[in-house]
Amino acid sequence: MVMVKVPKLEPGVKLLNDVRTARGNKLFHKGSILNEREREILLAFFINEVDVERIEVTQTTEPSTTEPSMDVPERLPEYQVESTAFSSTFQRHYRQLLTLMRKVFQNTSELESLPIVELRSHLEALVTEINQEDLLTFSSKATIPQDYLYHKSIIVALTSYLIAVWMKFQKKDLMPIALAGLLHDIGNMGIDSAILNKPGKLTENEMNEVKKHTIIGYNRLKNVMGINEGVKLAALQHHEREDGSGYPLGVKGDKIHIYAKVVAVADIFYAMTQARMHKVARSPYVVLDQLFEDSFGKLDPAMVRTFVYKITQQQLGYTVRLNNGSVGKIVYTDQTNPTRPWVKVDERTINLAQERHLYIAEVLSKVH
Repeated sequence: MVMVKVPKLEPGVKLLNDVRTARGNKLFHKGSILNEREREILLAFFINEVDVERIEVTQTTEPSTTEPSMDVPERLPEYQVESTAFSSTFQRHYRQLLTLMRKVFQNTSELESLPIVELRSHLEALVTEINQEDLLTFSSKATIPQDYLYHKSIIVALTSYLIAVWMKFQKKDLMPIALAGLLHDIGNMGIDSAILNKPGKLTENEMNEVKKHTIIGYNRLKNVMGINEGVKLAALQHHEREDGSGYPLGVKGDKIHIYAKVVAVADIFYAMTQARMHKVARSPYVVLDQLFEDSFGKLDPAMVRTFVYKITQQQLGYTVRLNNGSVGKIVYTDQTNPTRPWVKVDERTINLAQERHLYIAEVLSKVH
């Protein structure tokens, strides 16, 4: 056991005690193995020395995967991915579900025969592969405009599932909520495709036409066997808002089904972070800030806060670009400002919670 100055730390030493920040947040657990990235984080927090012991490092020793702690709840099951690539299992089920959704959206007369079992089977495979950190970097490859709705349906389904898990919904509700996300936009099958795929801004009349998709969707689903009432109401109510300012009925508060509240958050996040012909994609961090503002009156506040916190808690090590063009790595997340972490650019550590004129404009890559 020896106290070592942080600048002089050698790779492969093990912490003998927890390391805490000046605010008392736990930065690293006792027993963590420190390498160069961990040393940089310690320096960023002005920690001068730590209690360590050397361990024998052999040629077969794997690189450290130690992550700063921050005393967060246990993670959801993780899987190994490349920077922007998902596992082959995920990609296979995603493609199969995408094909199914094309057929579902094209079937305008016999929706009662929806392949619920098959849809659910692929969803169950996908939810074991999705992780909260993927939501910050996921980008669907909709090569033609018509595919946007299919990709959106799948990702809203996965995001809705994660929100339900984080909100500690009963297990019996998890897959129905995923199905609610998958089918929430099904009413768009009854909207003129020329309006849905219009490259420019919609007119007032066109917007009113699009709003009908909520009622069309509910009517298409109301007689379908194998899905519960919450799934059907999510199609009807996912554009309703807590203060009654939504559509189609202007209901508010507890008159909105809980499934619809979940899907609303997932729907907004995906729609705002993905590029379309008539709009550019917005930074997920900018969108999360907007969601947080909308939680006051528009969206369920507890749900939004949980969502924002959970998908930003594993962002340490991400390479990001700021709105001034600077590129750096996230080295710390302040739990009170989860969308405004500390970013190390060259030799400078920027606290985005204090330097409000700066924000994360793009996530370039995930930590490996």
